Amino acid sequence: TIGQPVDYVWHTATDLSPYDCILVPGGFSYGDYLRCGAISRFAPVMNEVAKAAEEGKYILGICNGFQILTEAGLLPGALRRNDSMKFRCHDSVLKVNNNTTPFTRDDAEGQEIVIPIAHGEGNYYCDEETLQKLRDNRQIVFTYQNNPNGSVEDIAGICNERGNVIGMMPHPERAVSSLLGSDDGKAMFTSILQAWRDTHGAANVR
Repeated sequence: TIGQPVDYVWHTATDLSPYDCILVPGGFSYGDYLRCGAISRFAPVMNEVAKAAEEGKYILGICNGFQILTEAGLLPGALRRNDSMKFRCHDSVLKVNNNTTPFTRDDAEGQEIVIPIAHGEGNYYCDEETLQKLRDNRQIVFTYQNNPNGSVEDIAGICNERGNVIGMMPHPERAVSSLLGSDDGKAMFTSILQAWRDTHGAANVR
């Protein structure tokens, strides 16, 4: 998508210092036993993910990755069973509510993008106090135009207060080419690269 080298990192890894961006992917880790992400949250590598987040590195959690980030306390709230009690797998229209994060700078504020979902426990929940903080700090990054799972405030993705950690249930990595039905997810990855290059004084993305 953006022509950059990537590495797969094992769950027992204890050093992520060589990396500038860490993607915590989807994938039903540990079979979603107990609760989605509840076991993965204790994997040794998550200590390093937390350290990287504290250092300001970019952390992106997608689907199960979002669930893991909430379980690890890197993002507020929790993901519950879809209100339909069914697994939902289809394209979803999202609204970009905040394009000032390192992950959304190549999107327009209020832009609608088509990103697929594939989850059974994507129903985002938090208490009213937390929800108000999310509103006040502009941490609600993406919302569903047609809520597929019962998420409070139609939330599809949020970030931390600092803006360097984001979690979302939809899958932008599955929407990086028109051959896949949408290339709207590509902007997330070009945004990350451009944000890093701006911070480090490197050349612009072409």
